[in-house]
Amino acid sequence: MNLTQNLRIAVLMTIVTTLLLGVAYPLAVTGLAQALFRDKANGQLVERKGQVIGSRIIGQAFASAGYFHGRPSAAGNGYDAANSGGSNLGPTNKKLIDAVAANVAAARKDNPAEVVPIDLVTASASGLDPHISPAAALFQVPRVAVARGAAAADVRALVEGHIEGRQWGFLGEPVVNVLLLNLALDERWPRAAAPGR
Repeated sequence: MNLTQNLRIAVLMTIVTTLLLGVAYPLAVTGLAQALFRDKANGQLVERKGQVIGSRIIGQAFASAGYFHGRPSAAGNGYDAANSGGSNLGPTNKKLIDAVAANVAAARKDNPAEVVPIDLVTASASGLDPHISPAAALFQVPRVAVARGAAAADVRALVEGHIEGRQWGFLGEPVVNVLLLNLALDERWPRAAAPGR
């Protein structure tokens, strides 16, 4: 083969593989995802009154006493999905120790008699976890009940109704989605402020 034939084959191969792997394959995968798993393919967005207010799979900051709070985020400014990642601080790092101590002190203000669940004071590996443990949600019941003017037993029942079991019955641990719980809280005991405020 001469140089022109080699060049022609290389150019044709580049065009064919680009069309197959760079155009046809991504379009096929995207089309299948939209047809079979539309909600998941589009980020599992949560809408209220025609407006997107969050995602079931990305946490958001809730600061008000009348809402359940999620895990602290290590993802830059709050739950910024563009900065997903952990703090990468080791267990003996002073910055991590101080941050956890401050988070424990803040949590104990609301409920001094209880042991603070670890997920309320430490960030997840992604920094975007939308879930907390049932223990972390139940820990916050007294504060939320007082802020909402509701009976603690009623708020506890709402939390218990939002506990998601293990995936497929055996993977992971039971969790509570903070956004979905707070939306249910707003439906049951409405407030003027929107979720996350």
